[in-house]
Amino acid sequence: MADFKKCVDALAKLDTKNMYNNDFFLTWEKTDDELKAVWAVADALRALRERNISTKVFDSGLGISLFRDNSTRTRFSFASACNLLGLEVQDLDEGKSQIAHGETVRETANMISFMADIIGIRDDMYIGKGNAYMHAVADAVEEGHKDGVLEQRPTLVNLQCDIDHPTQLMADAAHLINEFGGLENLKGKKVAMTWAYSPSYGKPLSVPQGAIGLFTRLGMEVVLAHPEGYEVMPEVEEVAKKQAQESGGSFKRTNDMKEAFKDADIVYPKSWAPFAAMEERTELYGNGDTAGIKELEGRLLEQNAQHKDWACTEDMMSLTKDGKALYLHCLPADITGVSCEEGEVDASVFERYRVPLYKEASYKPYVIAAMILLSKFENPVELLKELEEKGTERVLR
Repeated sequence: MADFKKCVDALAKLDTKNMYNNDFFLTWEKTDDELKAVWAVADALRALRERNISTKVFDSGLGISLFRDNSTRTRFSFASACNLLGLEVQDLDEGKSQIAHGETVRETANMISFMADIIGIRDDMYIGKGNAYMHAVADAVEEGHKDGVLEQRPTLVNLQCDIDHPTQLMADAAHLINEFGGLENLKGKKVAMTWAYSPSYGKPLSVPQGAIGLFTRLGMEVVLAHPEGYEVMPEVEEVAKKQAQESGGSFKRTNDMKEAFKDADIVYPKSWAPFAAMEERTELYGNGDTAGIKELEGRLLEQNAQHKDWACTEDMMSLTKDGKALYLHCLPADITGVSCEEGEVDASVFERYRVPLYKEASYKPYVIAAMILLSKFENPVELLKELEEKGTERVLR
């Protein structure tokens, strides 16, 4: 159980004023204090819930979700986070809205936001589109609020875009902080963010990019490993290099999975599509080129199949520090012999880490709730103290 007082005391020392009435797009746009604040508030909320204390800070209001890609964990994590704070959730189904009839982003953003306090968007499939769309929505509600159309300005949480998956990586980091006994203990730890084989194609780049974009902030020794041709966005690699220098950590890219796993404390084997291919796919979809999309899909599946040896096997895990590196995954993983014939990870490896993986996922609702709370309340320390003092039972006994 998290220590509530310790969390609040830590939060009181952090500068969070710029989080108020602001959005959460990319982790590397936030200060160190702001990232620490998210983890502190997440732990504080969890501590209150574990003590059966209600954390409802809203009497009413809406959390609007828009998922432009399939989702289980993030969808339910956002709904759980909103509910934890007292907000109802309304999912925007674009197929059942007027968007199909040419409704503009500005109009949609304002129409869904009349009584909304938070908007969560997942738009990760098309390079150059997802993050830009989120900014367009944020700009539209900002304008709507200034024009007096909206009584309040809903803030926005990036639930995964083409560049970053901040709620996932912040949850992953919360898991690491807990497993290694504190944020300071992550310094110097080697983390291998590696590509792994999948029998499907077109998986977003946002998890590996989010990993190198956050873990380099924490003074970790970050190794990005992938076969030739599976590069991520070069601008994100530049962010990682700069942050590693500033934090005292390191960043390295290699085309050797074994080199990445060697003496690693943490491994994160995950499939993703090549950056160049994702750019090409975005253009093909934009042009409505069905034949081109089908040809690209076949080409990428053939390319993936050349690298089936890029898998998190027992032999690969034996190369890690004492053979016991912590295995991370955003889930669902492609498990060899379970969800597919050949995939990212051996069934025995996955099963050994199944409970830690589920615990890793359990941090996401609290991380999202913390992002929401910090964006909507100017004095989070006093708010959390008030919740504890009131001690309203979440479940009546």
